[in-house]
Amino acid sequence: MAALIGTRRPGPGPALDRTVPALLVKVGRYPQSHSAVGAVRSLGRLGVPVYAMVEDRFTPTALSRYLAGALVAPSTGREPAAELAARLGEAAREVRRRTGRRAVAVATDDEAAVLLAEHAADYAADLRLPPVPTGLPRRLADKAALHALCRATGTPTPDTCAPADRDGLLAAADRLGFPLVLKNRAPFSRLLHPAVGHTTVVRDRAELLARCGQHTGPLDVVAQEYLPAEGAEDWFTHLTCGPGGEPLAVFTGVKLRSWPPGGGVTTRARAVADPALAELAAGFCRRIGYCGVADLDWRLDPRDGRHKLVDFNPRTGAQFRLFETADGVDVVRALHLSLTGRPVPAGEQRGRGYAVGQLDLLAVASAVRHEGRPPAGLRPRRGTERAWLCADDPLPAVAEAARFGTRAVRFAGRRAVRTVARRPA
Repeated sequence: MAALIGTRRPGPGPALDRTVPALLVKVGRYPQSHSAVGAVRSLGRLGVPVYAMVEDRFTPTALSRYLAGALVAPSTGREPAAELAARLGEAAREVRRRTGRRAVAVATDDEAAVLLAEHAADYAADLRLPPVPTGLPRRLADKAALHALCRATGTPTPDTCAPADRDGLLAAADRLGFPLVLKNRAPFSRLLHPAVGHTTVVRDRAELLARCGQHTGPLDVVAQEYLPAEGAEDWFTHLTCGPGGEPLAVFTGVKLRSWPPGGGVTTRARAVADPALAELAAGFCRRIGYCGVADLDWRLDPRDGRHKLVDFNPRTGAQFRLFETADGVDVVRALHLSLTGRPVPAGEQRGRGYAVGQLDLLAVASAVRHEGRPPAGLRPRRGTERAWLCADDPLPAVAEAARFGTRAVRFAGRRAVRTVARRPA
């Protein structure tokens, strides 16, 4: 484990308890995580000692000047759950050993959020955790269980079913019609045996059979009603809830681009206050008793004008740094305030944009290729929060660019090999 310590000076924002450290918890391999870097910067700029579980000493997160300690604890997410839970506990004890204080735990993926909730009693001596019901994060991250919760609480959501096998999937397609959305069903299964690489739209029965027609065993996939793209808008709410689901900070925004297009990570977004959507999200969390940080994805259905919940991520969202109040409160800072017994200042969200470097260039290139023209909002507005570029913390951007370039070269090499292999002799 490596301690990479930079100069940390309290900046503008809420008065956090700088004696209480934070630990960023992760399961799986995703070294180019701008969510983790954003959390390190958010808390570290206010003087909070931030520790993070990382894949190696040279990930972007590990190189942030605002990180107090990088805990090298690589995993794939395919390890036994007990082993993953034990690794998390080791990281928590290490932070307690170094600081003498229980750390605020910040989950950056669904699997970490599930483990924290289901092993909360085991971690109580070393971590500060929101009192979320033990099994709730797993149910929320399971697309089929989320659909059931939405139906039970009257929350708008697309029609969704979880077929048990290939025949069930074909029957679901007959009922829901095409286009059809396919998603990996649950946390851990997306890492153990993913049915699709990411949220995928299949246009007809032939494409569905090409993807899943040879599958003979159980399916960990959900089939979801497709909400028409024309006139639709993709929105999200990021929030922090206290005990009983009471909202402490709620933000709303609209997604402009993603990579891969249509179902991937947000690459360009804008904060837009929508009080009705904020109340819809907060009301859902109240009814189910959710507590902690969450990232909810919605689609505005042009057929009836309603926002419909398509995903609930019971952890810090990748683009959470898009959102901040005029007093400098974001969802991670709100969590730290809440778990250290400090009030969360109320305030309206600031209007600003968010951009994710090279991934947005890929999204723009895809839009040009398919639409024949550059998309709207090509140039970032003044005040745009960048996921990587940062004047006071430049090394994460350098590390991300190096890893991105390496992946691009490997991808280009594989494509060249496939092209040559397809040429007639």
